[in-house]
Amino acid sequence: MATASLAGTAATEVLRPTSEAEAVEAFGDGDGVLVVGGGTIVVPDLTYRRLRPAKALLLKDAGLSGIENEGGRVTIGAATPLAALVDLPAPIGPCAANIGDREIRGVATVGGNLCAGEGYEAPRGDLQGPFLAVGATVRSAGAGGIEEEPLESFLERRRSRLALSISFQTPAAGAFAALDRPHTHDYTALAVSGARGADGTIRLAATGVGWWGVRLPSAEAAADDPEAAGRAALEDVDPQDDALASAWYRRKVLPVLVRTVLTELEGVA
Repeated sequence: MATASLAGTAATEVLRPTSEAEAVEAFGDGDGVLVVGGGTIVVPDLTYRRLRPAKALLLKDAGLSGIENEGGRVTIGAATPLAALVDLPAPIGPCAANIGDREIRGVATVGGNLCAGEGYEAPRGDLQGPFLAVGATVRSAGAGGIEEEPLESFLERRRSRLALSISFQTPAAGAFAALDRPHTHDYTALAVSGARGADGTIRLAATGVGWWGVRLPSAEAAADDPEAAGRAALEDVDPQDDALASAWYRRKVLPVLVRTVLTELEGVA
């Protein structure tokens, strides 16, 4: 594993693992380590001295990129670029295609998007919503070794874990709807993802209603009535004002997006 200094930033050491095992060892318990996937989020923060890590862990050559599908079970490496996801079925593919522009999608990684922290002016982590909707699990490393857990619980401790891969069963149907506002400069102000499992179970999740993606259990419970589900979704969120939209506006639009997603799911055999 190569090491180097990171000139012009606060990091004193850069670690360049060439395998998953080296990446896990270098990360350790995560204390003082900044993980760099594509760098679209953390490099600007380093440049502006918002982050001052003791070590930077670069995952580009750690062998954590790629997509596998075995019997409908999809596993995506944490260092996989977002561009590789755009052809996947809804809700993941359409969400990935809605993130940033071609340049961003070609560099930004799945793990970086899932582990994105609170933004300074806008929500981050667009893919958290669709992965919550499909019931994904995350394989990660950190204190206590390598573990696999539901995305819901991983998000609560994502700052102390090294994401290695994310897995999910391909849903019977999926849908994605986002609030499109050109002046938001390619940030997602609000989006809803939905998936119907093979047993008919509906899962719904949203991004843009908090600092990370959230499930919409009240809306799920009323999924057979899109109008009622749209109203119920407001019970599951606590939107905030930010540079993209006001909490008031998000509350007005969220029921519309929930209805849109559920209507699309109804239309898919």
